[in-house]
Amino acid sequence: MEFDSDWLTLGKHRVRLRSTRGFPTELMHGVAEVVRLAIDNNMSARARLVEIVLERKQTYDIAVGTTLAEDSVCAPSLEAAIALVLGLLPEQVNIIVTTVSQEEVDPHFGVYERMLAEKPGVAPAIQ
Repeated sequence: MEFDSDWLTLGKHRVRLRSTRGFPTELMHGVAEVVRLAIDNNMSARARLVEIVLERKQTYDIAVGTTLAEDSVCAPSLEAAIALVLGLLPEQVNIIVTTVSQEEVDPHFGVYERMLAEKPGVAPAIQ
């Protein structure tokens, strides 16, 4: 049983919160909401927040999955904006955008999010 992670549903996003220092706190839930707002308002409608990892040095690694390669272009500016809102240095927020092809996506509800989580290795593949 994992005590360092928690799953959270924020609208169309199914997010895994993981902390290397223990169970994710309410602060991480707030960070997830800020990141969700940034993604929903600056990336395409196909972008999904997949995972947020809090490292020991107060560094947030944010995994985003999408089917449009253009979404990765806005990642650096989102990193700076999210860091500013959270009161962190820009180096403390890292957004990793993983792009998959539309052929890899099954449009059924839930399968798309699961596939995006499997692609960067957040969740194990279903055999």
